[in-house]
Amino acid sequence: MIEYSINKVLDPKRVIEVFKSSGIHRPVHDLKRISKMFAEANLVISAWNNDELVGVSRSLTDYSYCCYLSDLAVKKEYHNSGIGRMLIQKTQDIIGDQATLLLLSAPDAMEYYPKIGMQKVENAFAVLRKR
Repeated sequence: MIEYSINKVLDPKRVIEVFKSSGIHRPVHDLKRISKMFAEANLVISAWNNDELVGVSRSLTDYSYCCYLSDLAVKKEYHNSGIGRMLIQKTQDIIGDQATLLLLSAPDAMEYYPKIGMQKVENAFAVLRKR
């Protein structure tokens, strides 16, 4: 049975394992950067199978108007088990229905999000990171 934790401090090495297994593209060779990414986020939800970290979502939010869900990753062997959907649902439950939940999808995941009820939007802009 998968259990979920809210804002549990995560070992960045374990997060990197999830990222690598999931196929998400993150700076997995930069432990310091991964550490900072999670230390500075204000909503982290982790999924656990006993003591194994199997999924993670990382968000930046004001809990009242907007929430940017920056990372959603589930280990490959747990894909199609509902963990990603549950991480998003728990994020929505915490931020409430007055806040917009926004994420930027990886090209390979563009078909996943509509299947779980998320709406595609065309009115976003970005200044992309240089590295």
